[in-house]
Amino acid sequence: MLAKELITVNVPVLRPEDKGATALGWMELFRISHLPVVKEDEYLGLISDKIIEDLNLSEETIDKQLLQLHTPHIHENQHLFEVAAVMYKLDIPILPVVDDEHTYKGAILLLDVARAFGRLLSLNEPGGLVILSIPEHSFSVSQIGQIVESNDVRILSFYAAKPPGSERLEVLLKLNKVDISGVLQTFERYDYRITSVLMDDSMLNDLYEDRLEQFLKFMNI
Repeated sequence: MLAKELITVNVPVLRPEDKGATALGWMELFRISHLPVVKEDEYLGLISDKIIEDLNLSEETIDKQLLQLHTPHIHENQHLFEVAAVMYKLDIPILPVVDDEHTYKGAILLLDVARAFGRLLSLNEPGGLVILSIPEHSFSVSQIGQIVESNDVRILSFYAAKPPGSERLEVLLKLNKVDISGVLQTFERYDYRITSVLMDDSMLNDLYEDRLEQFLKFMNI
C-alpha cells in the first residue's frame, strides 16, 4: 500500500497569509494539533498549535515564521511502512504527501495509517489474535502453522519481530476463528510462551484504532 492511497480529503491547508488564530480554529474543529502550510500548491511546512502559542502568533500571519517550520513529508510512491516509520519517529498525527517537484498532494492521518495496518494484517476480520514469545534458535514457521491447522484454524496474517537486545522473537498471529482456546492449549503443550491473547472483536478494533503506538513498537518501526 502506497502513500498516495492513504491521502485523506478531510484535512484543510493553511496559507502563509492566514493568521495563527485561523490555524487554531481549524485545529480545534478537526481535532488535530498540526496542519500543513501551502502556497500555490508548494508545501512550505507543518505548523503546530504549540508553535503558534509559543510564538504568540494568534494575531500574526503565518508567513512571519515560515523559517521556524519543519517540513516533514513523504513521497507519493513510498510504502505504508515508511509512512508509519516517519510518523512514529517524529511523533506527528499528520504527514504531508508531495510529488517529485515538492508539490503538495494531500496529507495522511495517523488514524488512517492504523486502519491500513488493520487491513494489512486482517485485524478487522473476525477471529482471534495471539502473540507468542519464542527463543530465536527454536523459531519454526512450519511448526507454528502445523499447531494452528491441527485445531482446524487458519492463519490470516503472521508477523515476527525481534525486540532490541532480546534473544526472543515476538510473533503475532491473526487467526480466522474467535474462539482459539484449542490453539492456545496446543501451544502450551508445546511449551510456547503466550504473552497476549485477544478473542473479542471490539478489542481487536481497539488494537488498530486506539493503540497504534504500542503496535508500532511491537513491530519495531
